[in-house]
Formats: sequence, C-alpha cells, structure tokens
Amino acid sequence: MSWISLRITPQSNRDGVIAALFESGSQGVQEDGAVVVTHFPADARIHEIRNAVIAADPLADIAIADSPDTDYSQWRASVSSHQVGALVIAPPWLATGLDPETTVIVDPVMAFGTGEHPSTRGAMRLMQGVIRPGDVVADLGAGSGVLSIAAVKLGAARVAAVEIDHEAISNAEENVRANSVGERVEVIEGDATTILPLLAPVRVVIANIISSVIIPLLPSMRSSLSSGGQAILAGILTQEREEMVRALDAGGWTIEREDTEDVWWSVQIAPR
Repeated sequence: MSWISLRITPQSNRDGVIAALFESGSQGVQEDGAVVVTHFPADARIHEIRNAVIAADPLADIAIADSPDTDYSQWRASVSSHQVGALVIAPPWLATGLDPETTVIVDPVMAFGTGEHPSTRGAMRLMQGVIRPGDVVADLGAGSGVLSIAAVKLGAARVAAVEIDHEAISNAEENVRANSVGERVEVIEGDATTILPLLAPVRVVIANIISSVIIPLLPSMRSSLSSGGQAILAGILTQEREEMVRALDAGGWTIEREDTEDVWWSVQIAPR
C-alpha cells in the first residue's frame, strides 16, 4: 500500500496542528523535534488536510511527499506494549505469555492506529473506575476497537463498538476476534448521532473522538444513559478543557474524575 508523508513544522499552534491532523483522520503522529510527522493513505484528500493544518497555523511549514516504500515490518518492530493500570495493550507478537484476561491485543495496522495514543490510555485509565461486571457499554468512535475490548476485560457484558470510518471496521473486527470477545462486542458501522439512541439504555458511554464532535453528542449521551450511568470523554486537548467544562456544565453534567497525559485531557462525567 502506498502512503503520503506529511512533515509539518508548526510556528504558532502546535497543539492545533496535531488536533487538525487527528480530525482529518490521522491515526498517529510522531514528534521529531520541532517537526510533526504523520502518514495518510495515497487516496486521502491531502489538499483538504493541508487546508485544515493551515487553518490551525497559517505559518506552518508543510512538506508533502510520496512514501511508497514504507517497510511495514520495520515500522511495526518499533511498536511496544503499554501497561495501563491493570490492563496491558500489546501487539500480537508481544502478547505471548501475557495474561489473556488483562491483555488487550491490538494489531497496529498503519491505517487504523495502534491504540498507543495518550487519549486511548487516558480513557482506559478512567474506565477502570467506571466499568462494572455486567455493564452495557457504547464505545463511540471505536477505531481499532481497543476500548471496546478493554471494556469486556473489565467485566462489561455487552459492548457496541460504533465507528463511522468504513476502512477501520475490518481492523476492529479482527482485533475483536484476536481477543476472543466476539460474543460480547458488536462492531457497528455508522454515525454515533444516529446509532446511540438505538442502543439505549446503556450504563457507560465512551467517546474518544474530538471535542467538536463530542459536544453536539452530549444531549444524546445523557438521554441514552441508564440510571446511575456515566460517560468517559477523551481526545480533548488540554487547551480545550475550559470550553468543554462550560459545555458540560451547561448540559447538566458533573465532572467526577480527570486524566491528563501530554497535551490530552480525558474526563469521567455523570448527569446531575
């Protein structure tokens, strides 16, 4: 598969550039000194991605080049396992000997991410104080399915892994099979705005997306929760925290716990 490489040197809004890349579909960025590096499939709408970066930082330097010779085997050799509270996220080749009850196996297909992003870890840390045995969970923007699988490892009885990106669905389904949780995780392709009300009631909603998508979903999340239900939000930049706190307060939510890693903020909330 051919890839397009973007090397971006932000000038005034590094966090905004990174957020723009994730919003445009990037599944991971590498920070090489002052430079932010990411890759997109060859058929991505690079001009739209470039425009999103320029909107975030008009003076950013952007270098775009074909990257057809990406060595996937060499790239995946750089992927490591991560201890996240009581759970471990690991690629298949590092999962041997690990306890399957507490290991989330995620095949780091380059197009869909590795589950190693700080927002994933933030959400997973908060989940460990929320998920109860027997819970029904909705995971919005499920991506690789990493948080859906983690929910089952923490005791959830049923999880709906909702993902709008068609290209991510097969990877999520493969990861569900690799973790032997197919009887408890259903991967659903579609828009969370439409699908979430159909899943109600659920005791936990997880949304590791971006703030501009999360805020309009808050009313639907609230109405979809069962009594005593809670939500976990991630994918939010620390610089967006104040805006999100205002939206939560206006929507009748109480912040119960927060998690910050690098420039990413995650939060556990409950209806007032």
